[in-house]
Amino acid sequence: MQQAKSKKPPRVGDTPAVRRTLITVVLLLGALLVLAPLIVIGAQAFSEGVSVFAAAISHPDTLHAILLTVVTALIAVPLNTAFGVAAAWSITKFDFPGRRFLLVVIEIPFSISPIVAGVAYLFVYGLQGLFGPLLDAYEVKILFALPGIVLASMFVTAPFVARELIPLMQAQGRDLEEAATSLGASGWRTFFSVTLPNIRWAMLYGVILCNARVMGEFGAVSVVSGNIRGQTNTLPLHIELLYHDYQTTGAFAAASILTLIAIVTIVAKVALERRGAGRRSSRPALAAPVSKVAEKTS
Repeated sequence: MQQAKSKKPPRVGDTPAVRRTLITVVLLLGALLVLAPLIVIGAQAFSEGVSVFAAAISHPDTLHAILLTVVTALIAVPLNTAFGVAAAWSITKFDFPGRRFLLVVIEIPFSISPIVAGVAYLFVYGLQGLFGPLLDAYEVKILFALPGIVLASMFVTAPFVARELIPLMQAQGRDLEEAATSLGASGWRTFFSVTLPNIRWAMLYGVILCNARVMGEFGAVSVVSGNIRGQTNTLPLHIELLYHDYQTTGAFAAASILTLIAIVTIVAKVALERRGAGRRSSRPALAAPVSKVAEKTS
């Protein structure tokens, strides 16, 4: 037995030379592709001093772009969170015709270019689009305004929460919800007392990824916003305008804000992964939720 184990062929990377080579290559590529751009952004943002950086950030157009980006995230992220939870609940807790089709629909934004999505919105809500004349008759403005930016941002980020929750909820099964229902719990009580405690970290993980994507979205928003400086420019669009206007310091100063958001997102992502979020954990909290439901419904 021991002789058979000693003859077991080595795995790829077991030899010190291969292992060191792979680690060196990964570190070099990571430094060139990730760290180097971040360092350049920080260096260029402060290249003319802190006062110039502060002036660039406090410019009215930049502040408006930041505000518009935050407002878009505050609207799009909660709506996509509600959609993701509802979609995951429907797919994992019920059997119905079209269940597989719903899964395909949720994945569509990942397979379509954001610019194509923006153009599609033009053909739906534009003046020459499907609903354009009706919206114009009632003076409802979707495109080149906040509603269009929110819709485009929601489209490209719709799958994030659902993709985190569906595998987890499938692994957990339906036993806990069925037990709570048999004890007389309503649908909402079952969700808040049983389902939500078991999915909260994965849901928050999806929310963080969704928020980061909303704030950094460029393609779809660039089509539906109209790129109106100081009115419909989100932060990524404002950075592009500054760069094309040869305002390099201002562009990098604005880009440093998105970089900071990315770093905070990574830190939050790692922290949640340590708590088990995003790992498709199949270990639900069994005892507490059902016992609480039993106490409240008895």
